[in-house]
Amino acid sequence: MKIIEKLLGIEKRGEAFILSTNAVEMRILFLTDDIVRIRAGFDGDFTEESYSLVMTAWEDRMDGILKDYRHRITPADAAMSEDGDKVILQGKKLRIVVQKDPFILQIFDAEGSLLHEDIPYRGWLCDSNGRRIHTCVMEAEDDYYGFGERTGQINKREAFMQTAPGDCMGYNPEKTDALYKHIPFYLKLNEKTKKAVGYFYHTTWECDFNMGRSHSNYTKHHSTVRIDGGDIDLFFIAGPTMKEIVSRYTDLTGKSVMLPKTALGYLGSSMYYPELPKDADDAIVGFIDTAKAEEIPIDGFQLSSGYCEIDAGEGMKRYTFTWNKDKFKDPADHFKKMTERGITVSPNVKPGMLLSHPYKKDMEEKGMFVKDPQEDKPAVGLWWGGMGNYIDYTKESVRQDWKQYLKENLLSYGVTSVWNDNCEYEGLVDKDARVFFEGKGATIGQVKPVMSNLMCQLTQEAVHEVFPNTRAFAVCRSGHAGIQRYAQTWAGDNLTCWESLKYNIATILGMGLSGVANQGCDIGGFYGTAPEEELFVRWVQNGIFQPRFSIHSTNTDNTVTEPWMYSGTKHLIRDAIQFRYRLSPYMYALMARAAKTGAPIMEPLVYAFQRDENCYNEGVEFMLGDSLLVANVVEKGVTEREIYLPKGTVFYDYKTREAYEGGQTISIPVTLESIPMFLKSGSILPMAENQIYNLATEKVTGLKILCVPDQDAAFDLYDDDGASMDYEQGVYANIHIEMKAGEQTILNFVKTGSYESPVERMHIDMVHREKSPYWVRVDGMEVPHFLNRSDYEAAESGWYYSQTLKSVQIKYPNIHRDYQVVVSFEAFDLIGM
Repeated sequence: MKIIEKLLGIEKRGEAFILSTNAVEMRILFLTDDIVRIRAGFDGDFTEESYSLVMTAWEDRMDGILKDYRHRITPADAAMSEDGDKVILQGKKLRIVVQKDPFILQIFDAEGSLLHEDIPYRGWLCDSNGRRIHTCVMEAEDDYYGFGERTGQINKREAFMQTAPGDCMGYNPEKTDALYKHIPFYLKLNEKTKKAVGYFYHTTWECDFNMGRSHSNYTKHHSTVRIDGGDIDLFFIAGPTMKEIVSRYTDLTGKSVMLPKTALGYLGSSMYYPELPKDADDAIVGFIDTAKAEEIPIDGFQLSSGYCEIDAGEGMKRYTFTWNKDKFKDPADHFKKMTERGITVSPNVKPGMLLSHPYKKDMEEKGMFVKDPQEDKPAVGLWWGGMGNYIDYTKESVRQDWKQYLKENLLSYGVTSVWNDNCEYEGLVDKDARVFFEGKGATIGQVKPVMSNLMCQLTQEAVHEVFPNTRAFAVCRSGHAGIQRYAQTWAGDNLTCWESLKYNIATILGMGLSGVANQGCDIGGFYGTAPEEELFVRWVQNGIFQPRFSIHSTNTDNTVTEPWMYSGTKHLIRDAIQFRYRLSPYMYALMARAAKTGAPIMEPLVYAFQRDENCYNEGVEFMLGDSLLVANVVEKGVTEREIYLPKGTVFYDYKTREAYEGGQTISIPVTLESIPMFLKSGSILPMAENQIYNLATEKVTGLKILCVPDQDAAFDLYDDDGASMDYEQGVYANIHIEMKAGEQTILNFVKTGSYESPVERMHIDMVHREKSPYWVRVDGMEVPHFLNRSDYEAAESGWYYSQTLKSVQIKYPNIHRDYQVVVSFEAFDLIGM
């Protein structure tokens, strides 16, 4: 074993502090004023070879592979001083105290709050099995969040979790561990100080996290991360807010990719259709036409792997990059028909090739496979339908060959979206199987999680190479830290049950805290018998708020989960999906925000209301952006829904506009039609006023701004063409809406970007329960006041006060430049005038 017990010496070399210890060398670098890199060199060479980081301050062997995703910064300044048995490293905002004997690190913020402390003699070590272990003091008030894709409660205090991606179809939504992702990052929030910090363990090795489940009489209570190999390479991220930490973590690993608008639409899917023995293409077109006939908005179809199932002489086998011509007579014609309907098809692609694959010989000759641990031949692992070989994406020639396969067998038919599936590499049981690793060589156990990231990066590159001005839409089940910069993800093959509906919410919220804003879970459940009617309605009512909205199933009772499967409630399904599409301006603006700041689209209450300890364990209620609190019904037979409203603000029932003071639990009656939602103080919620049924072919021509001007607020309403790369050249419209509360409530609209908005009509719905306005001015001109609702609706512009909603309704033709709306609530003495 190697245990860091004593500090022997310390010097500053360049921008880094080099610590000599009794065991291994350690290096500390103040990367920014808020991020400190602490690296214990158990491998000894301190090689920089990261597929994960996009922000560095050093030369890295993977710089050329990460291309424009990566940028280099200058490290922050820090000074060193000694104080007896301690060495102090002082940055602008953070102070690290190094205790010499026994060796521990303590990290303090500028206010002197202790943010982190090691456990002596256990803080940094390599055990007899070669596993690297970091052990930290855990305070009684510490809570933990993130860790990528997890089941169970949102707060992981006293949890034990593995970061070892696998293919876990039908997983227990409360207890299964691990799932499909490898994201070794978490946030720690102290209930007493209300301050949060982040821990990103920069590793691709499998690891596990023990967040206080175990105890020892010889140490303080503690949390432990245990990594199978490599260095302990910790990026410690200061807050104090969770919002700042997620933003800084995504500075390190990348912001969420700006996907096409269609990625936010309803993505139809079912394994049923591609499994049909004949004319699956016609059946899928029929599914799309049925959705349109049922007035179900839809934008995509996730094409499962049955399309590449062909007769190999030993039964039907799935061979990626092949097409079954009985099922799909003319793939190019099929994609043309789908495009004409505004539908983006995402064919399923897998990185494993059966030993009988028709392209196996060609791929083997090109050296495309992960290799056997001892012999110069492809490693053989478990795969769908038998044994198979796995693609090695850590080799440049393989990456080019893979893109060529994509281009010839998919993109040539007009495909711009690819669904990368089964890319956990779990079937390679022998983790000593060898990969190229950019010429250096490594084992699959060392780099397995990066395969899915590289696979999605190649999807992006291939689409842009064939269609230079088209936004690629990659979908991925697996993923390592940074997967958000390439793809939309989902939490795999969930089980059809009420528990999945409930606990999948926390799974998505945890991913949002882990930098992956564009995430979802299969609506209605993927595996099991058909969802019962009430469950399906509730699942759709929840799913419409997920960034990824896909109803996808392989039901074990020979049924197919589809929006119209229950005639008695299909209108509720339709209404919910239509509502999602009316929310599309808001959702798209939140996707743009994620691409800019890394902020989640679905915000956990602990993230949005960090100072309210009553939010720390809430994993069902959430904020959609900063304006809308969603409290879905997730349990069977509920007629009363208890909802906690965070303190420090006021909430307004979305439907009735009734006001509730935060900091209390309310109880409201619910029916099967109910989707409990609340507007927060200062809300600015843009919505489509004209019903959209397809985001690819239809535009928002009427825009409704629902706002609550009881406090100052602002919102960036972003729009572009939703499909091209023109936004990178400034062809977008960002309308900065600034709301100033007061007797004269003011809405300022300030536009940047050259995109010409298709919005023709504006409607402001301003909640104001106290009284009606005195007058309203738009762009300096007073607009007419109507006392009769029908007169207001018939007018081109004007305002009307709704006594039912206690809100001001203002309408006017859109103004395609900067302007101001002023609403006067000033006192006016009508009698004494």
